[in-house]
Amino acid sequence: MRKQEVRMGGEGSQAHGTGSPAEQVKALVDLLAWKSSQGGQTLEVPDRTPDSQLGPHSNDSRTCRHREALLGRVGGTPELGGPVHRLASFLLVEGLSDLQLQEHDFTQVEATRGGQRRGRPITLDRLFLPLSRGSIPPRVSITVGVAGMGKTTLVKHFVHLWAQRQLGQDFSLVVPFTFRDLNAYEKLSAERLFSVIPNAGEASLAVTAPARVLLVLDGLDECKMPLDFSNTVACTDPKREIQVNQLVTNIVRGNLFPEVSVWITSRPGAAGQIPGGLVDRMTEIRGFTEEEIQGCLEQMFPEDQTLVGQILSRVQADRALYLMCTVPAFCRLTGTVLSHLLRSRPAPQDPELWPPQTLCELYSWYFRMALSREGQEKGKVSPWIEQVTHGSRKMVGTLGRMAFHGLVKKKFVFYEQDMKAFGVDLALLQGALCRFFLQQEDTLVSSVAYCFIHLSLQEFVAAAYYYSASKRAIFDLFTESGMSWPRLGFLTHFRSAAQRAMQAEDGRLDVFLRFLSGLLSPRVNALLAGSLLTQGEHQGYRAQVAELLQGCLRPNVAVCARSVNILYCLQELRHTELAHNVAEAMGSGALASLTGPSHCAALAYLLQVSDTCVQEADLSLGLGQGVLQSLLPQLLYCQSLRLDTNQFQDPVMELLGSMLSGKDCRIQKISLAENQISNKGAKALARSLLVNRSLTAVDLRSNTIGPQGAKALADALKINRTLTSLSLQGNTIKDDGAWSMAEALAANQMLCVLHLQKNNIGPLGAQKMAEALKQNKSLKELMLSSNSIGDGGAKAMAEALKVNQGLLSLDLQSNSISDTGVAALMGALCANHTLLSLNLQENSISPEGAHAMAHALSSNSTLKHLDLTANLLHDQGAQAIAVAMGENRALKSLHLQWNFIQVGAARALGQALQLNRSLASLDLQENAIGDEGASALATALKANTALTALYLQAASIGAPGALALGEALAVNRTLEILDLRGNAIGVTGAKALANALKVNSSLRRLR
Repeated sequence: MRKQEVRMGGEGSQAHGTGSPAEQVKALVDLLAWKSSQGGQTLEVPDRTPDSQLGPHSNDSRTCRHREALLGRVGGTPELGGPVHRLASFLLVEGLSDLQLQEHDFTQVEATRGGQRRGRPITLDRLFLPLSRGSIPPRVSITVGVAGMGKTTLVKHFVHLWAQRQLGQDFSLVVPFTFRDLNAYEKLSAERLFSVIPNAGEASLAVTAPARVLLVLDGLDECKMPLDFSNTVACTDPKREIQVNQLVTNIVRGNLFPEVSVWITSRPGAAGQIPGGLVDRMTEIRGFTEEEIQGCLEQMFPEDQTLVGQILSRVQADRALYLMCTVPAFCRLTGTVLSHLLRSRPAPQDPELWPPQTLCELYSWYFRMALSREGQEKGKVSPWIEQVTHGSRKMVGTLGRMAFHGLVKKKFVFYEQDMKAFGVDLALLQGALCRFFLQQEDTLVSSVAYCFIHLSLQEFVAAAYYYSASKRAIFDLFTESGMSWPRLGFLTHFRSAAQRAMQAEDGRLDVFLRFLSGLLSPRVNALLAGSLLTQGEHQGYRAQVAELLQGCLRPNVAVCARSVNILYCLQELRHTELAHNVAEAMGSGALASLTGPSHCAALAYLLQVSDTCVQEADLSLGLGQGVLQSLLPQLLYCQSLRLDTNQFQDPVMELLGSMLSGKDCRIQKISLAENQISNKGAKALARSLLVNRSLTAVDLRSNTIGPQGAKALADALKINRTLTSLSLQGNTIKDDGAWSMAEALAANQMLCVLHLQKNNIGPLGAQKMAEALKQNKSLKELMLSSNSIGDGGAKAMAEALKVNQGLLSLDLQSNSISDTGVAALMGALCANHTLLSLNLQENSISPEGAHAMAHALSSNSTLKHLDLTANLLHDQGAQAIAVAMGENRALKSLHLQWNFIQVGAARALGQALQLNRSLASLDLQENAIGDEGASALATALKANTALTALYLQAASIGAPGALALGEALAVNRTLEILDLRGNAIGVTGAKALANALKVNSSLRRLR
């Protein structure tokens, strides 16, 4: 992507020889002032009318006529195929990804799970405006989207809004072309280009200087000749006729009309023809969200919400179908087919063919629907396939041959001469059958352009032709001349197609091969028997074709998209054993047994289509390094990736680091817990974090990362601006590593969660972390449990809490903190107004520390969760806390498990619960409160309306205590959980509780 205009060296001097930029624009003005009544094909350029004679009113009237002409051309508000706002916003992206440049449109959608790339949103009204005050408007803009995403609809929508003066009024003139228009010309000059648009010549730029003109070129992927920016000779003469692809190349370079803004739309692969250095702005049309899929269906069937619900349920039940429905054109096609089937219901002999389970089955039903409509138009009583005329079958055959050879040559637009060359009867193009497959459009040169409604329909018809032709062909069907080594038999031709598909680097034959495989499915054969296919034709080859396809999965360093496509072919063939076996291995944690190339390809396939892999791809427990290496290209697009317990060592981290550094990487969460990653592996990961812009969470629990590895990660955090969660629990970063992390926290303002449990961090490391917390404003959760920060570290953290107003959760479990440290922390709580959760379990807090805690709880109004499990509170300390709870109005959960609490504290807590209206969970397990304590709590439950969970496991409660609690449950209407495990309540106590449950309506769990 260029930052400013870029031109070829030496072009400036050439420009003065044949016309300076100012003279070129003047020539354009001359041309645009020319009356279009002179004829769009005429080459002569009329004399320029003096500006003084035109006047502003004359120019306004001409511009109005141009706007009216455009409105007549694009019609009313375009059919947007779903919610209108989708085409009002785009993604501003930095160039094209490797996936977009190299793969089939279907593969792009499937590999990315229907998700969108990272990018800055930009609205349609700002598409051609500067991004900031200091920047300039883009001259060359490209908008990309896969086939059927709505690029042409977008162009018509923009032109319609401009013509109605609702949008883009910074342009004095908008001149839209499609490459379908331009394909009609062998050669064209820049001057003549603008004369092609009727009425465009009536608009003058002279009196609106400085004028901005927008030249729109829609559908670069349909250009009949590729753009060659390396070898095209520079042309600066607007009157010189050159080939159309060379004309476009020179306009994009700025050799012709450098002041004219250019907007090109294209499928991603074709857009790669234009060097990134010549593109000022690249945007991408996003696909449907789930809500927009529903909106599209509701727009199609506004009067039948039941039908919409049935279609939506079917789409959501099939992950592969759902992914493709994010493409608007495919969504509409799917809705059309499923609505037809749901309304007409399959014939009695066809119930086993419903619902469509593969792509080929869906398109076969579409074909049957088209034949049904054809029969209806011809007045048949029972217009089904068997009664379709021979002419319609012949039409499909000739269309299929044209579609197949067009696919091989990357030709997607056809003209009348193409139709005649392939024997297509033009008189039959108006029938329902053709209307379901082809759309026609009048071009600006009075010719008609034909294209398939969607690229996938061309691929389906092409596969049907190849399937039928292979039984009689004796030469390679891919060779149009027919001259090749003899090839006999269906299997030979199928093998040829599979080889061609595997060798096609751009994947243009992938979906064709899927359809070709799907036509061998018994269900598809049954659907199309008597029309496209002969009953039982080639069915004996299914097993051999499945073996042939699996034979294409040869050992490679990486599983490529071609290999994954083979699994899609097997699915279309209904040969699902391989994918099923690998899915079972994934579910049972037996990944270690998957080592072959077919297993790797099946794993990659399941990562795309398996419902269990949508939210998280779990490849834990035994995944080998070789398998991981082969899967790397496919793992790029997982949203969340779990690779725990795989014994991965540092070399694997080099591989993963390379993957995470890729510009196509979309992984947001990665877990590498319980592996064997050391400092070297951490450094490899750190290097990737310097450039990665997708990761938000990294889990490195239970590895062997030391201070050096922690330092590398910390240095990366100083630069990284996307990571929000990092876990280093169970490593050995020690004080030095904590110091490094502290330095990162002082600079990083994105990290929200940091887990450093079990890392041998002492007081010095804690003190450095505390200093960083005084500056950091982003960290919300800090876990330092199972270290040894002691009272010194606790005091430092207390000082930080007095200043920090961002931290929400602090975990200091098992850190040898005594009353001194607790007193400091409680003093901080009196000043801190943001901390919500504090974990102090398994420390050395005595009644003295509990009194300090009680004082803090009496004044603090923000802390909601306090965990004091396994301390030394005894009755005295717990009673102090209980008194404070009578006043506290914030705390939601209090854990006092295993604190030597007895009946006295239980009574105090019971009294507090009668006053407290905030505490929802109280944990007193492993405390010998006895029946008296249980009775005190039961009394409180009769009045308390806030407590929802009470844990009394192993609390020395007998039958009397259970009876008291039973009585309370008969009255209480808020308690949901009561845990009495480990108590000797006996039969009497159990009956009392059972009787209480007969009237209690709130309790959900009683143990």
